Amino acid sequence: MGLVTVRYFAGARAAAGVHEEKVELPTDATVQDALTAIATLHGDVLGRVMLSASFLLDGVAVRDRAARLPEGTALDVLPPFAGG
Repeated sequence: MGLVTVRYFAGARAAAGVHEEKVELPTDATVQDALTAIATLHGDVLGRVMLSASFLLDGVAVRDRAARLPEGTALDVLPPFAGG
């Protein structure tokens, strides 16, 4: 088991009801595993937000949801932003 810090921004923060949380995941968990876990924790509203969100893994954009999450990593959930 490993802990991953999940940080939520804008609409994702509103949907999750928290700015940041630690999520315990199995060893060798993937980005998708983390997304599934947090959708289970926070429900359909956050699940819908994540459909159009982008993600940063330790500050670097990650598009491959099969990417592994090392213990202690940070996963940012960034919904689309309006404006510029």
